[in-house]
Amino acid sequence: MLEIYKSVAVNKNSPKAGVKPIHKVEKQEEITNDCWINLYSPTETEISRIEQELNIPQEFLRYPLDEEERPRIDVDDDTGIHLIIVDIPYSNRDKDIISYDTTPLGIIVTDFNIVTVSLKETPILDHLIENRIKDLFIPFRTRFTIQILLGVAREYLRLLRFIDKTLDASEVKLAKEISNKELYKLLELSKSLVYFTSSLKSNEAVLEKLMRGRTIKLYDEDEDLLEDVVIEYKQAHEMADIYANIVGNTTDAYASIINNNVNDIMKVMTAATICLTIPDLIGSFFGQNCPMPWDEGFAANPMPFIMLTIACILAFFIAWIVLRKKKML
Repeated sequence: MLEIYKSVAVNKNSPKAGVKPIHKVEKQEEITNDCWINLYSPTETEISRIEQELNIPQEFLRYPLDEEERPRIDVDDDTGIHLIIVDIPYSNRDKDIISYDTTPLGIIVTDFNIVTVSLKETPILDHLIENRIKDLFIPFRTRFTIQILLGVAREYLRLLRFIDKTLDASEVKLAKEISNKELYKLLELSKSLVYFTSSLKSNEAVLEKLMRGRTIKLYDEDEDLLEDVVIEYKQAHEMADIYANIVGNTTDAYASIINNNVNDIMKVMTAATICLTIPDLIGSFFGQNCPMPWDEGFAANPMPFIMLTIACILAFFIAWIVLRKKKML
């Protein structure tokens, strides 16, 4: 999908002198100077069009479409075009289980335009399209790039807060009853946090390179905004590390609880077996020679049966008392 946007002044006819112009993002059909081209799940035709009209190296348009591409900054020496690749988060829902992953987003900065390339449509850019970002002006390409990076950081923070709430809800349910479904949720959260931590660490390396100002020229206001972005990423990284530790500790704790429950069940079964085995052992000595109540000679000699019954009952209670003192029952 190919979308083209441009900043348009909404108060350019204001009679007041010194009024700062206010711009909004509007969609257009043709590519012009100072426009933003948003490519997501692009076709070969759309890639060829951007390559030819903006003279962008084809590999710059294809790198972000590789799911395994790592965050980095690249520069084409012939055209001076910059490519910034960062990992952006997204969520997947499979029935009641939500998982999170990351995918590359490429930001291509040319002399007259800016291009974003991604494999999936991302809600991060919707804030820019819907004019929900303050002081958004596409021709300020460096600032626009940093504002995109800021949107990515805030999306990480938003999803991490949602992960925290999901973790709390799972812990409440697991406290009542340990179920495989909730344990699967914890497993998915653990995997998601691993992806987030790895991506945030790589994104921070990209930001540190931008902070040096050697790749893209930074103005004073851009440096201040970039410092805010770095702070947001560090906060997201710390949150991801903390939540990952919490999920790991929680999983280990419930694994220990499950093992303890199994041990308690086996202990009770073992004790019950011992209690039932001792009377059986006693009865086996007299089984062949002891007359039963339904035998003809029982009335003449009932004592063996009575003694055997009393011995079995006593043995059962003695074993029960001993196991009870040993806290096996």
